[in-house]
Amino acid sequence: MVEKSGKPLVGSDGPADDPLLWPIAAARLAMDACFWWLERGPAEQDATNLPWTTPSTVALELATMRLRDCTRTRSGQPALVCAPYALHRALIADFAPGHSVVQSLQNGGIDRVYLTDWRSASPDMRYLSIDNYLGDLNVAVDEIGAPVDLVGLCQGGWLSLLFAARFPAKVRRLVLVGAPVDLSIDSALSRLARNAPEALYDQLVARGGGNVSGDEMLRFWTKAPSRDDIAAALQRDLSDEEGAALLARFDRWNTETLNLPGTYYLEIVNRIFRENRIAGGNFTALGREVDLRDVKAPVFLLAGLDDDVVPVRQALATAGLLGTPPAFIAAASEPSNHLGLFMGARTHAHAWPRIAEWLRDDLSGVLARSA
Repeated sequence: MVEKSGKPLVGSDGPADDPLLWPIAAARLAMDACFWWLERGPAEQDATNLPWTTPSTVALELATMRLRDCTRTRSGQPALVCAPYALHRALIADFAPGHSVVQSLQNGGIDRVYLTDWRSASPDMRYLSIDNYLGDLNVAVDEIGAPVDLVGLCQGGWLSLLFAARFPAKVRRLVLVGAPVDLSIDSALSRLARNAPEALYDQLVARGGGNVSGDEMLRFWTKAPSRDDIAAALQRDLSDEEGAALLARFDRWNTETLNLPGTYYLEIVNRIFRENRIAGGNFTALGREVDLRDVKAPVFLLAGLDDDVVPVRQALATAGLLGTPPAFIAAASEPSNHLGLFMGARTHAHAWPRIAEWLRDDLSGVLARSA
């Protein structure tokens, strides 16, 4: 859906309005809202959050996250779901029954599941960087017990990939779902990253006193997601009683935003989105330049055929950057938009059981054949 000017309307599943495209969308919309934006006072944050779908406990309290423990047994191979730290809460990975990554992994026989529940940035977090998030992810992995299976969703995907390259011995298998890595591949995201003026990002951080306000960013949206947009993300009809409840829950989830540290935000915008350093091999993580060829663990890549944020070609091209032998790289694509990869009923019925089976599979036969 577009305005007469040709500019996509928010809520049409276009690149400027997807909830996970916070760095680019916020700056683009700030162009039109600059003076209104500067006149506004700080937005209030609703302290009441939606409950989790899967029972869990907090295994660890860290500066950047709460490590949520959703395990059903203390034995077995652990999987750590690395949620995107973007505009919304990590509930995107545990949204509702039949729409939950955590639940689908459990239903597929993965009994030890953990989740990164990222904290909304407070004023004293404004200088936290990507290194801080990688460092806390490392602490979480050590707490769980390495090696872990890392399941990275969207921007949690590039963070998981950086971790696997920086600490290859600590990752047994890696799942990347709708993960933007090589921004040299043409996409709406890569074009916006190149074209948006850098000063707008700096202004957004300055406006937040060193952080980026999730509530302010949400208010930049000119149109809330429509019923059709939400139905496409959840991949189900919303006309029955259960659908109405899911619709209301999605509306609530959409308003529960996170603030982001300004330093972290600008590093992502500049180093990852604009300069493409992860794919280019010149990203320094925790004092060491990482090389994606150091990632030799088995990898599963999942892409959405209707994903305008991270198109199939971009999502699957990551395979060519890794040191993982081709025999140990699995890839799948689903008829899904971006949010549908994490929240869609069809995706959870088809793709996620396959991922769980792949995580449980003994790959020793493949290793013997490829030797």
